[in-house]
Amino acid sequence: MTWVLASSSPRRKELLAQAGFTQAQFQFVQVSPDIDESQLALESPSDYVSRLALEKAQAGLELSRHLPQPKVIGSDTIVVLDGELLGKPTDPQDALRMLTSLSGRTHTVMTAVAITDGERALSRLCQTDVSFASISFADIQQYIATGEPMDKAGAYGIQGLGGCFVSHISGSYTAVVGLPLVETRALLVAMMEQVDTP
Repeated sequence: MTWVLASSSPRRKELLAQAGFTQAQFQFVQVSPDIDESQLALESPSDYVSRLALEKAQAGLELSRHLPQPKVIGSDTIVVLDGELLGKPTDPQDALRMLTSLSGRTHTVMTAVAITDGERALSRLCQTDVSFASISFADIQQYIATGEPMDKAGAYGIQGLGGCFVSHISGSYTAVVGLPLVETRALLVAMMEQVDTP
């Protein structure tokens, strides 16, 4: 059996290593699936992020067929403010728009995680409310200049410099980073129990 993380994210890699700490010599490989991340018409944010996590796991499975008994973990994170999805910014101006809209307000981070072996699929959704302090225009500009916001949903990384803007969090910190540890560990255990069941 081989655990596979269907993500190239170094943050998810670190978190998955933590989630598997109770399994002796827990190891996994990473693959980078390429899927269409377009939102479907009338698809809710929670359905959207859950679908992407599962599709990433399924695409990762296709890339892992050469491995012995692959079990693939996929995850996706979105930021939602007033019903609007804030994905990765397309350019610095888009990052400025996002960070300005988040300033002094509370938004929701949704992270879904899914595991599949081709026969079964298990998934969990984690929602976390994150409050930002009021951010000055100068601070937003300086933050964008670091480059950190450009590959992050919502244009910030809570585990990096963007954490300076967070005044309060209600929910899972690791879900905001990109992989909810409690939910992921529960899925790993559930998948292992199904494997062990005759």
